[in-house]
Amino acid sequence: MADLRDLVLEAHGAGQWKRFRRIEGDMSIVGGLWARKGWPDALKNVRVAADITGQQLSYEPFTAEGLRSFYRPDLVAIDAFDGKRLKQRSNPREAFSSHTPATPWDDLHLAYFSGYAMWNYLNTPFLFARPGFATEEIAPWIEGRETWRRLKVTFPESVDTHSPEQVFYVDDNGLIARLDYFANVTGGIPTAHYTSGYRDFEGIKIPTRRRAYRRNTDGTPIQDGIAVAIDISNISFA
Repeated sequence: MADLRDLVLEAHGAGQWKRFRRIEGDMSIVGGLWARKGWPDALKNVRVAADITGQQLSYEPFTAEGLRSFYRPDLVAIDAFDGKRLKQRSNPREAFSSHTPATPWDDLHLAYFSGYAMWNYLNTPFLFARPGFATEEIAPWIEGRETWRRLKVTFPESVDTHSPEQVFYVDDNGLIARLDYFANVTGGIPTAHYTSGYRDFEGIKIPTRRRAYRRNTDGTPIQDGIAVAIDISNISFA
């Protein structure tokens, strides 16, 4: 049986991915998580721009017209469109250290979480080929009438992400259909995150629909509310 990591990389277009250094997209991001944290519509219609080689990403507009966010693991900021820096926070992950699932966020908390999360999503699965990542195929999962192979991925400390260990579910086409994690900065809630609506952009397969739910102890999603809903209308590379 083919190595699952390599199968996933090839199916998503790893050969083409190597050509690019930047990815941008038009998105709408809503759901119960954002409402619970005090920002229900802050990311409803945004343009996202992310580096591919480094962990850097921005949203615009961000919380208000004329503003954009800036994310790096060691720094988050909010800037005006003219480049003036309005506020910033160093070591931003530390600002979540005492948070529970009910703790509200300020705008810099929002910039950090939405920054690292989307950087991970846009760079997956190509991250798996980077130094420091470890992958292991584990027992398959039956989802409805489908059987999905599963890839356990351990992230290095150098990459900010939801949790150091995550599980990716792979369909018959080699595409990621779901990922499981514990979002540590939101209180470690077990999450089942589904991806669908794949489209081909420059030979790279990108899911244009994401839906994240709380996860039961048996691995099934709790579908009485959507924690995060992401819809992507366009992607471009440079």
